[in-house]
Amino acid sequence: MYKKISVLVVSILLMSFNINGLKIGGIEMPDTIKKGDVVLKLNGAGVRDKYFMNLYVGGLYLQQKNNNANAVINADENMAMRLHIVSSLITSEKMEDATREGFENTVKENANNIQQKIDSFIDVFKEEIKDDDVFEMVYVSGKGVEVYKNNMLASTIKGLDFKKALFGIWLGDKPAQKSLKKDMLGN
Repeated sequence: MYKKISVLVVSILLMSFNINGLKIGGIEMPDTIKKGDVVLKLNGAGVRDKYFMNLYVGGLYLQQKNNNANAVINADENMAMRLHIVSSLITSEKMEDATREGFENTVKENANNIQQKIDSFIDVFKEEIKDDDVFEMVYVSGKGVEVYKNNMLASTIKGLDFKKALFGIWLGDKPAQKSLKKDMLGN
């Protein structure tokens, strides 16, 4: 119970609202993301932490508000996940390991079906990751997931199956962090 109260107090202290978006963990999350013709609105955002250290601020962007994780994961509509790195403790190797673990938790025994797509996605993390880097994973219906690092297109991975697995890392039954899932869903 003490941990839950501490997390709640820290979350309240880290969040403040303003007219330009949500400021959380010292990071301004924009109200919208625009990539090409795709414009998405901030659904919710939170901090991914470990051992009381903030690692990144994550935001979920949708066409319209939705707090149903399964509906978001399974929807074949434009959406995005934004990760703003806030710790120099995040290295390429640690990001790769955490992402692989996230996919294992999401797709379980079906990982072989999309393993090549997972490997292509993880290649984006091979380049050095620094504090203040921003990764945006924008799902464009009918096209796939466009992966941006610091506003530069790094990769495109085709398929709704991959999008479901990717978004499941943060919104699935075994998310990267339960409180972050809750925050991204706007709960």
